[in-house]
Amino acid sequence: MVSLTSMAPASLILDRKLLLDDGRIIQMRVSRLPAASREWPHGLKYSLFFGRPGERIIGYDNEKGKGDHRHYRSREEPYRFSSLEQLIRDFEVDVEREMMT
Repeated sequence: MVSLTSMAPASLILDRKLLLDDGRIIQMRVSRLPAASREWPHGLKYSLFFGRPGERIIGYDNEKGKGDHRHYRSREEPYRFSSLEQLIRDFEVDVEREMMT
């Protein structure tokens, strides 16, 4: 049996936060987990956010119990994770599209 206290901690591999002039925030946080699991089969824990304080406009995350998913305003839908690079591209495309409206 593996003790949870003896497991290596997750390592932060991406932590960026950009504050835009209009008060909106773009934030990306990604951690590499010590091992893949049923909950996180790709071995990553991530949270990508675009919005204002208290208002999420676009978000991608893999919160425990929910798996990979995407938020667009009040809508939440599954997201098919293929790679970290594609995740970031998809998020950036959504943010750019939203900023154009």
